Amino acid sequence: MAAGSSNYWEDLRKQARQLENELDLKLVSFSKLCTSYSGAATRDGRRDSSDTTPLLNGSSQDRMFDTMAVEIEQLLAKLTGVNDKMAEYTSTPGVTSLNAALMHTLQRHRDILQDYTHEFNKTKANFIAIREREDLLGSVRKDIESYKSGSGVNNRRTELFLKEHDHLRNSDRLIEDTISIAMATKENVTSQRGMLKTIQSKVNSLANRFPAINSLVQRINLRKRRDTLILGGVIGICTILLLLYAFH
Repeated sequence: MAAGSSNYWEDLRKQARQLENELDLKLVSFSKLCTSYSGAATRDGRRDSSDTTPLLNGSSQDRMFDTMAVEIEQLLAKLTGVNDKMAEYTSTPGVTSLNAALMHTLQRHRDILQDYTHEFNKTKANFIAIREREDLLGSVRKDIESYKSGSGVNNRRTELFLKEHDHLRNSDRLIEDTISIAMATKENVTSQRGMLKTIQSKVNSLANRFPAINSLVQRINLRKRRDTLILGGVIGICTILLLLYAFH
């Protein structure tokens, strides 16, 4: 029965690690999609109604965004289910002796799930904000071009509108460059976090594989503490004897 329970726990851990690895890869691709979308929107503008290529590219990226978002949400839901099963297992009678170690492992998986959920929501919100901003700028551009072609006169007001639009595009380009730098930094942090998780997993494996080392270190510490107490007692007795002899 104990062996079966242990195998069940290990199966849950394998499922959790597999889902976490898949989520890590999906989130990196999702972040790159957001960055490429903003870069393409800055270059093409998504604004010239006579050029259909930017619109097709934007539509294709929108569909890819929706597909990847659904896939990531499904993986997050599966990982949540695995964590719930692990939580139920820790409450099962007969595993109380290992409850501390199990709870530590469960909490680590919960923290990873929380980080991935936060990262996904943040990237998704950034993507939607970029798309809405580009759509707004494209609508403004279309209105300006429509007004310009309808009036047939390149008057002063149209020139002012065009200049203002150029200023907006320049400001938006600076914002997109800043977002690209932030995305690249996030990817580096994600990679470093993966390396740290691997190192932590190896350290935990070594600690679990050699429990005798921890026991030996504890015995050494106990013996040192005992020797210190004995030495302190001997010194105290000798001091009292010397004082008695001196005042005799």
